[in-house]
Amino acid sequence: MDLVVATRDGLYCPPGRFHIDPWRPVERAVITHAHADHARPGHGAYLAAAAGEQVLRIRLGDIPLQTLEYGRAVELDGVKVSLHPAGHVLGSAQVRIEYRGEVWVASGDYKLEADPTCAPFEPVRCHVFITESTFGLPIYRWPGREALFGEVNDWWRRNAQAGRASVLFCYAFGKAQRILASVDPAIGPVVAHGAVAAIDDGYRRSGVRLPPALRMADVADKSTLRQALVLAPPSAQGSPWIKRFGDHSDGYASGWMRVRGNQRRKGVDRGFVLSDHADWPALQRAVDATGAQRVFVTHGSAHAMVRWLRERGLDAETFATEYGDEDDGDTGDLVAGADET
Repeated sequence: MDLVVATRDGLYCPPGRFHIDPWRPVERAVITHAHADHARPGHGAYLAAAAGEQVLRIRLGDIPLQTLEYGRAVELDGVKVSLHPAGHVLGSAQVRIEYRGEVWVASGDYKLEADPTCAPFEPVRCHVFITESTFGLPIYRWPGREALFGEVNDWWRRNAQAGRASVLFCYAFGKAQRILASVDPAIGPVVAHGAVAAIDDGYRRSGVRLPPALRMADVADKSTLRQALVLAPPSAQGSPWIKRFGDHSDGYASGWMRVRGNQRRKGVDRGFVLSDHADWPALQRAVDATGAQRVFVTHGSAHAMVRWLRERGLDAETFATEYGDEDDGDTGDLVAGADET
């Protein structure tokens, strides 16, 4: 029996009678993480990792949520379910499903790089692995953390010395907090868009230590904005909120910046190759680490990934899903109660 099948509502476990990250309202949903394309409103009951509770409630409000510590298991209609760190964002989890001696793991989104704001990816042995493939092409390879944030710091420092703000567009949930925790705070103040600040608060309530970031309303001396790093969701680009910073340089943080031309298409001065998804080598390492002989590939470059897996002798096929890519589902507009202050 297949423990997970693709349905019109989302990935479904028939013996356990639950969905994983469904895109239509269902009775019972296991949620891998709180990004908008994976955690949606309207389900009858939610199960998610305890580490992500604060952010999930910021995103979805007062939902019927059961949380589970990483590695602990519950039984859903006789199916053993446990959640394991995915390394994608705070609270992100792989879903391990065990039934009658068969083990399946659904990865959700994941990355293998170190991230100071969330638990690291944990390889989980299984018979069948369901993997994402957002960046499942050989061209996608990420720079090391030190080199990447060295570039961000150098850009910010040069702008500060020239007396202009550095506006960096990025996901409000996950990427913004990773940047905040990784840049050099000695260069100048950090200002957070309201959508970013709301998620920052959720991280701090979850016990993640983040450096301070000001809301615009907290900036008493506006002249200091000329030395500031501003973290804002892509939806803020061109908005009246951004115009408050006057003459500024802007950048975009995304894995898609690896492709020549995307920086120009985004209309920004700088592109930084920063992703919370696994790159091509990391996808391969993750699949190998599971020991799975059967692999389903979901969103992204699924067909290329399936071809590579089959060439290695694995039984591989695609699962059609409605998950987005790294630039979809920007939470800047989707955080309940977030404003632009």
